Amino acid sequence: MMERIVDIATDDRHLSAYRGFLVVSEKREEVGRVPLDDIAAVVVHAHGITWSTNLIVALAERGALMVVCGSNHAPVAVCLPLDGHHGQNARLRSQWEAGKPLAKQLWREVVVAKIRWQAAVLEARGVESGAFDLLARRVRSGDPDNVEAQAARRYWPLLMGEEFRRDRSADGVNSLLNYGYTILRSLLARSVVAAGLHPSIGIHHANRGNAFALADDLVEPFRPLVDAMAVQLVKKGHSELTPESKQAFAGLIALDLAGVNGTTTVTVAATRLAQSLSQCFETGKSSGLLLPSPPSPLDLAGLEALIR
Repeated sequence: MMERIVDIATDDRHLSAYRGFLVVSEKREEVGRVPLDDIAAVVVHAHGITWSTNLIVALAERGALMVVCGSNHAPVAVCLPLDGHHGQNARLRSQWEAGKPLAKQLWREVVVAKIRWQAAVLEARGVESGAFDLLARRVRSGDPDNVEAQAARRYWPLLMGEEFRRDRSADGVNSLLNYGYTILRSLLARSVVAAGLHPSIGIHHANRGNAFALADDLVEPFRPLVDAMAVQLVKKGHSELTPESKQAFAGLIALDLAGVNGTTTVTVAATRLAQSLSQCFETGKSSGLLLPSPPSPLDLAGLEALIR
């Protein structure tokens, strides 16, 4: 199945389902259609968008998401299917009953993977990243020393320059990052539900108001991929969010990554990660978590091909 992100960025459009298609209309005139079976997520940014109940049902039946974003291009609501995996009841129970020691061990694995991805992105830009290898080795169960934050303080100035500040509410490069993270967060939320897990029960993130804590946990290793794309977009003159930059970020889910089991796409890597996490909950062991391998310079060179 093809995995596509459908971005709705034009005001006053109506979305509906008709004979297996998502149909986009304006003033009752069709302006586009996409096969429902090809859709991973529908991302809504514009004002005055309406949609039919039949469309939401059709998306849910296929495991696809509807993501509604705020003015900063970060998600404010997500519609997820209630039915996921055929063994959902057992998996939800094992997820809920997983003890804190296991959750801490799993979070350590996630943080180590994220730091190694950050190092890979910096190396691809010709930046010495030896300190990140040392930081990754220092991460303990649950990351009580907050090595993740220590790595971030080193990472952003090296990647974006000393003047850069990560701010979810800011424009410019920050809006690029917000949008890219939204795409990958949606992908991980979908993978979590498909694996029979509940996205609100995280292994680290535990804010009561966060319905997607687990997706936020699992997206962490993939974030540097968005960072690398943002750098490439700025080099190409896309310093603000544009249709071209949105298309580039949407293409990330189909990007090829080399791994221990051969080359796969970001979508498949996300699916494998969520499925392996469910197995970890059932076995009580963190060693089976299939985290994505850090990208090679060749993998990251493929980002340029996504920019039009």
